Amino acid sequence: MFLRFLLVLLFLAAVAGGLAYLKYGQIQRDMAKFSQPMPAPTVTVATVRATRWEPALEAVGTVQAVHGVDVSNEVAGQVKEIRFESGAQVRAGDVLLRLDDAVDRADLEGLVAAEKLAEIKLARNRTLLRDRAVSQGDFDESSAQLDQARAQVKAKQATIDKKTIRAPFTGQLGIRQVDLGQYLKEGSPIVSLQALDPVYVDYTLPERHLSDLSAGQGVRVRAAPYPDQTFEGSIRAISPGIDRGTRTVVIRGQFKNPDLKLRPGMFARVSTLLPVQDGVPTLPREAITYNTYGDSVFLIEEKDGKPIAQRRQVKTGAVRGDEVAVLSGLVPGDRVVSAGQVKLRNGQEVAIQATEAAQPGGHSPPDEPQRGAAADGTEPK
Repeated sequence: MFLRFLLVLLFLAAVAGGLAYLKYGQIQRDMAKFSQPMPAPTVTVATVRATRWEPALEAVGTVQAVHGVDVSNEVAGQVKEIRFESGAQVRAGDVLLRLDDAVDRADLEGLVAAEKLAEIKLARNRTLLRDRAVSQGDFDESSAQLDQARAQVKAKQATIDKKTIRAPFTGQLGIRQVDLGQYLKEGSPIVSLQALDPVYVDYTLPERHLSDLSAGQGVRVRAAPYPDQTFEGSIRAISPGIDRGTRTVVIRGQFKNPDLKLRPGMFARVSTLLPVQDGVPTLPREAITYNTYGDSVFLIEEKDGKPIAQRRQVKTGAVRGDEVAVLSGLVPGDRVVSAGQVKLRNGQEVAIQATEAAQPGGHSPPDEPQRGAAADGTEPK
């Protein structure tokens, strides 16, 4: 009995020892694994490029017609004839509408008859004055009556002419707002008329940019209905004063609009072009780490033949699409991490992917200048 108990104890001790040995070996292997150095994180790099940059001051504006009015009547009357269609193109002087002028024309005939009578009386008195049959006072009175009759004829004729409403300038009509037979009071709106070629775009810029602006300077606009089309124009006028509330200056650009795509009231994104700059260092936007204490990048440096990531503070400028202008901290040809920054620490060795985000020393084609906001640090609106 005792021998059997001893054998059981020996068996249990052997099993426990085997398990302890296996556990010890596992622990040793884990310790060896953790003691090995961590592999270098894989990152993507981009090369700082010297780019031909066309800076611009970004703003938003509103399209305005060069001439735009609501055509109305100067005198009251009933609509006798409508000679236009909504949306039609008209030329300056075209008849748009006629008011009933029958009564005025009848009055005009009476005034013309009175004018003729005054002319006859004046001619008779002139003859009698030579024969001293009438006084000079009677002659002067008849002369004044003729002048008065002529003035009344001109006034009535002017009233009749005002009952024919004509287009004041060439342009496109809007929606008709009157009907045949309708009685119109003075100043009643008849139809809107807009001159659409060329058009103006009014916008504002901060006062600090006033020294960069001049009449004739190039301007580009984009409109929401045509996102892939750019309209070219130039600055027509700059307001002489600065708005005291916003400290901005109002600018008016003029644009050709032969296809009539730009319409008054349309929202527009405006780029005021500045002189082209050559050799501006640029980076992809994803390579920049933005922080409240400053922007930075991970610069790739060689140490003992291995690529090392070193954090570098930079000053960024204009943003143009996916590119950012670098004002200081980097030079063309430097390589920085463009993907994988979150897993890096300063001075850490990295593994670079074979395909880089940008070709070293790349330049934009000279016939396709890059465009964006000013490279002086001005952010686009």
